Amino acid sequence: MRPSKRAADELRAVTLERGVSKHAEGSCLVKFGDTHVLCTASLEERVPPWLRGQNRGWVTAEYGMLPRATGDRMRREASAGKQSGRTQEIQRLIGRSLRAVVNLEALGENQITVDCDVIQADGGTRTASITGAWVALRDCIEWMKARDMVSGEVLKDHIAAISCGIYEGTPVLDLDYAEDSTAETDANFVLTGAGGIVEIQGTAEGAPFSEEEFGKLMGLAKLGIGKLVDLQKMAIL
Repeated sequence: MRPSKRAADELRAVTLERGVSKHAEGSCLVKFGDTHVLCTASLEERVPPWLRGQNRGWVTAEYGMLPRATGDRMRREASAGKQSGRTQEIQRLIGRSLRAVVNLEALGENQITVDCDVIQADGGTRTASITGAWVALRDCIEWMKARDMVSGEVLKDHIAAISCGIYEGTPVLDLDYAEDSTAETDANFVLTGAGGIVEIQGTAEGAPFSEEEFGKLMGLAKLGIGKLVDLQKMAIL
């Protein structure tokens, strides 16, 4: 039995609330159970120096956790003078994931930065961030379209992410912290709405997992991401 009493293939309660930031061109407050992340998309009418003159844009991301997102207060990374390796890894993952479904040429010489700030953490902060970031990014692009700043289809597909793992010998979907901290295997899957694989991160915390077990995790991930994409579609109606 899972600590949350959920079925093995059951997501936590997921919500995607748009337009929560007054100033950002796109925003979404995403909740995966008790994991809450504020995603804001900000437009800059410029690109990084290395992209100038190439007639294409850029999408990037930044990620951070508020000091009391967890049980004990964490020191702000700004006060430490540098980002942790974990923070850098996650924000690069978010950026790669979003760029996988963006037509950078159609974006023109503009940059969109999506900030993912974890308000409350209970496992799956990176997967919630990617799922909510897509909604914020989409709304930013719609803001640009309304002002004739872009033409054509900038977004090629949905993108969403989910965690899966083997908990007490059973493959399960969408791990919360109680499961994530003790799982024998932990994996994160990033897939497009069409089912294309963008990234898979999988780790055996104890004994190695088999190809058969990986197949079961992949099946759960496809199921979960299909539900998340449906929620994204409902959110943007």
